[in-house]
Amino acid sequence: MRETAIRRAAWRDPAAAAAPYAAHPYTLALISDGGPQGRWSYLALDPDRVERIEAGDPADPTARLRDLLGPRTPALDGPPFQGGVVGLAAYELGSRFEPVDLPRDSDWPDLELIRYPAVLAFDHARDEVLSVGRGPDTATAARRADEALQWLARGEASAGVAGPPAAGFETEASGDAYEAAVADVIARIGAGEIFQANVARSWRGRLRDGAVPFDVFRRLLSGSPAPFAAYLALPGRALVSNSPERFLGVRPQDGGLTVEARPIKGTAPRGADAVSDAAAADALLASEKDRAENLMIVDLMRNDLARVCAVGSVGAPELFRVESYVNVHHLVSTVRGRLAEGRDLADLFAATFPPGSITGAPKVQAMKVIAAHEPPRGPWCGSLFWAGFDGAFDSSVLIRTAAFVETREGWRFRTSAGAGIVADSDPAAERRETEAKIDALRRALTEGG
Repeated sequence: MRETAIRRAAWRDPAAAAAPYAAHPYTLALISDGGPQGRWSYLALDPDRVERIEAGDPADPTARLRDLLGPRTPALDGPPFQGGVVGLAAYELGSRFEPVDLPRDSDWPDLELIRYPAVLAFDHARDEVLSVGRGPDTATAARRADEALQWLARGEASAGVAGPPAAGFETEASGDAYEAAVADVIARIGAGEIFQANVARSWRGRLRDGAVPFDVFRRLLSGSPAPFAAYLALPGRALVSNSPERFLGVRPQDGGLTVEARPIKGTAPRGADAVSDAAAADALLASEKDRAENLMIVDLMRNDLARVCAVGSVGAPELFRVESYVNVHHLVSTVRGRLAEGRDLADLFAATFPPGSITGAPKVQAMKVIAAHEPPRGPWCGSLFWAGFDGAFDSSVLIRTAAFVETREGWRFRTSAGAGIVADSDPAAERRETEAKIDALRRALTEGG
């Protein structure tokens, strides 16, 4: 994919552009909220190669990623993602990178890699659409860019099912059971086994007749926009995510690759009015518990990045920033480094996955504790990422995410929400935190509109 061609078109809402293709296998929509972390949205169709690594497959995921990307080639001025590989990594892929034997969710492979030679990029800052084609020669790149531009020509899709998409939304374990799990983790922390673990609870249900996963995605975009919202259609499966959290971002800079992680640790519900909302944000920022929890994950991410970054390049330029979303405030920090010479995106991913913000510290023992309390997570708390042919990379932590599987009876879904447990956690408060985190997805699935 040595050559690149770019075409420009008038603005189109990216969700509306994606809607006609929602049922097509390998339709990808990455839709940002247009804020500081999300200037660009993307639509990609018609991959030229797909690789799937199942749980028992001995293939090396890093080798597969390198093979799909090929030698690094420069990009033109334009969007960060100009075609490349999109990956859906289940949480349990971490078994291949860390010494933990995790049971698998039979519905989902460890890793799905999908290569797109063309992409539509929606620039929220300039209200225009760029069609990018990549190819081995100029003519092929131009043809692919022209073909991708035609994706915009398809008419609007229907508005989707009326009323709530889901026929049910049931917890897999009671609130009391979750509080008991939290109490056990607190006891393990007290015994010195771990410092922190992110323990989740799950909900499941089915969609109503006629409803499809893209209906849920549209409702999330309307009611609770996020910088890393994503929809991915796969044969018989679909992923809907409304994640606010970047896992890793990489940008080419000064001949090398700069890496950024933005772990979220610390959550508070939004207030009912401006005064109470500001008080909730201030209380989160002042919370010693949440700051300590956040700092532990910052240190974990610094250690992970140090495995593959140049000596002395890893630091935390921003700590404890409050970011506000429709339902919650989050405490977010930034960790940066510079990839060491001779290291690549595959090395980086292997050194850091699964994300520290949804495992705990120390990471390996926290993963073992999580496995003692949860069934396989599948895509939830894994990562959806894109890797460009030029070395650029971005990825989300798959929180606020529902995984859909098509059956004879229709679409069934599963989703989860977790809380970071530390020594002074209160089990009831942690349960309430999971309920605040799942609220946007619950409403998108079950409330009318």
